Amino acid sequence: MSSENRTDPSPRNLALAILALAFATIGGAWIYEAMGYLPCDLCHEQRYAYYVGVPLAALVALFANRLGKAAPLLFIVLGLIFAANAVLAVYHSGVEMKLWQGPTACTGSAMSGPANASDLLAQLDTVKVVRCDAVSLRVFGLSLANWNIFISLALAGLGFWGAAQAFRRADQR
Repeated sequence: MSSENRTDPSPRNLALAILALAFATIGGAWIYEAMGYLPCDLCHEQRYAYYVGVPLAALVALFANRLGKAAPLLFIVLGLIFAANAVLAVYHSGVEMKLWQGPTACTGSAMSGPANASDLLAQLDTVKVVRCDAVSLRVFGLSLANWNIFISLALAGLGFWGAAQAFRRADQR
């Protein structure tokens, strides 16, 4: 009998968990967008972690048993991607709560306006600015940026747990 704890999930299963949670999260964001809840600039930036993390988690899940010593490093990359995304989500949440100023492009504090009234009317017809400092949707009392903090932290934790499991498996070989 091996010294491995049989209750510990395999690196492949942890990669599948990351893949499922990350895909469900970005899928949910797309559904809300299709329902008319347009994302702001900071929301778009928070999606990049999912656009990178989903395919990376899929690759790790598919090839976990063949990656050898690269598997722990890929899990660490996943953990870092989602940890950084959690930091971005905290920043966005702070902007929503008016704790600090957000980017001028999406907080309503643009430096210069249109030169004349006709330019203003043309701008109003063509530009739809979604404000980063205004919550357009709350789910169970939390904004989507708030939820992204918890989801990204969970994904980061799964990534680092996957790295630990992959290191352990590599040491046993």
